[in-house]
Parts: sequence; structure tokens; C-alpha cells
Amino acid sequence: MDRDGFWGLVEGARGQVDDTVADADGVADALTKVLGGMEAEEIAGFGVELARLLVESYRWDLWAAAYLIKSGASEDGFDSFRGWLVAQGREVWEAALAVPDSLADVVDEDQPDGFEGFDGEGMLHVGSHAYKNVTGDEAAYWKAVDAEAPDTPDVPLGEEIDFDDEDDLETYLPRLCALYLDSLS
Repeated sequence: MDRDGFWGLVEGARGQVDDTVADADGVADALTKVLGGMEAEEIAGFGVELARLLVESYRWDLWAAAYLIKSGASEDGFDSFRGWLVAQGREVWEAALAVPDSLADVVDEDQPDGFEGFDGEGMLHVGSHAYKNVTGDEAAYWKAVDAEAPDTPDVPLGEEIDFDDEDDLETYLPRLCALYLDSLS
């Protein structure tokens, strides 16, 4: 599956959800259903493309944005944030990779009570769930994806950002700092 095909599927799933910012799991559910109607090889191709995107987005500046938006982000938290970011669609994804501070236009620092906080972990598993539903063999999905997907770098790409240094964060993410920095103190 190529990148255009990948994003076409994501956009189709997004169209079934009223508020993708608050409901990345809804996008994941819709996408799992769509993928469930495809051949196993296509589902694995979706997983390979997702893996490529996750490697490309394993960057210090984007992790710093996740750290601010989520009031902290472990490595797992950063992974789930990137799943959330996929659920926002290609336009938001590409803008965030070009300029992570552009996420200030997407997020709402005043989310309602009970909002779980920019978590898209379900998006990271849509391929494996759909593959298992189609074939009954989730392990085969991971074997197929791992055979084609690039390896994640040992450290994030780009210049390291000290998440505990407000000046460093403000250098890279002034708009997000204006929205979120007080919540980290």
C-alpha cells in the first residue's frame, strides 16, 4: 500500500467520526472495520506504511510537542500521541511534521473533564486487529510488517530538546508553550 492509499483509508474513517481530536478511538474503530474488508496482504501493507510514518515522526521536536500537550509524555505516551496524530489526517500530520508548533491550531487546552488526552493507542493496532479478524493469525501480521518496515532509530531524530528547560521548549514551540507551559509547572 502506498502513502496515498494509506491516507485515503484514514480520511474515510475520519469521515465517520464527529470529533477526531477527542475521539481517535472512533477513527480506529472505523478504520478497523474498513481494513477488515480487505485482503490480508493489503492490511499488512497498511501496517508497513504506518510503521514508516512512525519512524519518520520519531523526532525530538514532535516529542516535545507531545510532552507539552499531554503534560508529559513517556516513550509509550509519545507513541500513542503519534497514533492520535495519524487519526487527525494527512493535512494535520504533514503540518505537524513540517512545524510541530502548528498543533496549536488543532488542540484545545481546555478539553472537557474526562478527556483522556490525545491518546491514539488504538490507531497503532488497527492493522493487527483487522488482520486477526480476517485470518485469525495476528502473529502473521507482525511478521509481514516487520519484514518490510524500517527499524525505529535508537534515539529520536533531530536536535535534542530538554523537556525540562522552558527556554529550550519556547525556542522550538512558542505557540504550544503559550498554551501549555503553565500546566507543567
